[in-house]
Amino acid sequence: MPVQLNHTIVAATDKERSARFLADLLGLEVQPQYGPFLPVVTENGVALDYADAGNRPVTPQHYAFLVSEDEFDAIFARIKDAGLTYYADPFHHRVNEINHHDGGRGVYWEDPDRHNMEIITRPYGG
Repeated sequence: MPVQLNHTIVAATDKERSARFLADLLGLEVQPQYGPFLPVVTENGVALDYADAGNRPVTPQHYAFLVSEDEFDAIFARIKDAGLTYYADPFHHRVNEINHHDGGRGVYWEDPDRHNMEIITRPYGG
């Protein structure tokens, strides 16, 4: 079997709020709790297992999602409808813009714990 990413743990100050935030924007479902984790599973089976950080600080991470052009339109509309600030770059210099790298579209935004979320329609470097 080739190596595949199966899941990653996403630290959150409130796992239910953060899991719901991502699932709602991406048009996914929050799965039933599994142990201490609240999973959001992508179409290719990768789970983002949200876990409460407790008294530990949350270190923001980056999570990128490859989506179709139609999915980009729908997700981007939800980002704008939610009044979220979005960016064309990972360092948040190009405010309220999207990028067009590699002939696709991409946009970044922050989740409630400042994780840097991204959707792209083409893999970078392709």
